[in-house]
Amino acid sequence: MDIRAVSGYALSSPIDPPQDRRFAGGTRRLNKRDVVLVVVETGDGARGFSTAGASSSAMREYFEGDSQGTFADVVDGAVAGALEGETLEAIEDAAAILSRTDLPTHLRTEAISAIDVALYDLRGKELGAPIYDLLADEYGTDPTTEMPLYASAGMYMEPEGYVRQAEVLEREGFFGYKYRPGIGPAGDRETVDHLVDAVDEMEIMLDVHTWWKADDSYDAAVVRDLVEHASAAGAYWIEEPVEPADREGYADLAETGAALAGGESEPSPESLRELGETGSVDFLQGDVRHHEGYTGCRPAIEYCRGRDVEFVPHNFGTWLGLIANAHLVAAAPDVRLLEYPVFTDDPLIEAEPDPGMYPFDLAFDILEGAPAVEDGTLTAPDGPGLGIEVTLDVLETYPFVDGPWTEFRYDDDRR
Repeated sequence: MDIRAVSGYALSSPIDPPQDRRFAGGTRRLNKRDVVLVVVETGDGARGFSTAGASSSAMREYFEGDSQGTFADVVDGAVAGALEGETLEAIEDAAAILSRTDLPTHLRTEAISAIDVALYDLRGKELGAPIYDLLADEYGTDPTTEMPLYASAGMYMEPEGYVRQAEVLEREGFFGYKYRPGIGPAGDRETVDHLVDAVDEMEIMLDVHTWWKADDSYDAAVVRDLVEHASAAGAYWIEEPVEPADREGYADLAETGAALAGGESEPSPESLRELGETGSVDFLQGDVRHHEGYTGCRPAIEYCRGRDVEFVPHNFGTWLGLIANAHLVAAAPDVRLLEYPVFTDDPLIEAEPDPGMYPFDLAFDILEGAPAVEDGTLTAPDGPGLGIEVTLDVLETYPFVDGPWTEFRYDDDRR
């Protein structure tokens, strides 16, 4: 592939008016959601697409000062400078070239992730094959293009609010309902109890995303008690109950017998696999958008193959990111389940009350048409490459808005 141009476009989907969500110890304000659309163009005019961002962790982006705008500048600058004019014999060649740049490690990882996905899109278009066929050849598997989805929603509300969402999403046929706790230890326990009573066959997952660290009432003993309570009640998994780098914390909680999940915030493909190797997590959550694409996720997937740890891609963003990860699920061995983020006014969910977390219209508008989802099951598109059409009208419709996408205001003013 002869690389003619590499471009990054920072886009913002405003939440207007901003939403304030109370959690234990403060208030979280939601201002917008940001996306970077990456486009790689070859000498013959073909274009490959991907979405990317400054970091896999919203908290790292917020506290360290990176933004989607600065990452788009990185793509247009250092990434484009390294790749434009290059002829790539293999997709992996791009990662080798970018590894020689002087980009900070986390930005280089994000850049490699975006470029890897876009190049697979290009290679599939070149060969007239969907990405999952290319990946199946690499893994030696037969693709399974239908995959169950679990709905990712629920953020800081009264227990009854979580229940209403879960009931809607169970009727829509989703495999599971994942929600964000953090309303206080008593409220979190109550939410678990209400949810397991309210649903029949749908699984319940807790996405702690280390929010428990936001309030002093969640000390290690309380966290362990909450994990044990959720596990005893039948929670399918508890995700990121401790800081991502807290390997001892994971190991301690694993001793309870609770099913733990983690990996989305791991800073590299190597650390993602290392988390799986600890034996502390039952579900390893890599992401092609943050762990160096399809190529970077392969070591972790191969490690999980035939072991008692299941690779379940993290996926939280646009329909374009959903489809990118869907191709991985379709082809990778022993991988079957995919996260489906639920935003307000989702065109695929016509139900009341609306189970969406908050508005993110760009998530849907970035594609022509919609993913093939029926009864909570996604069928991966069989067209060349990603098999979808990106709507470049979003470049004008969703201009980038500077500033943090989310803000945390603590009651004790400690930050």
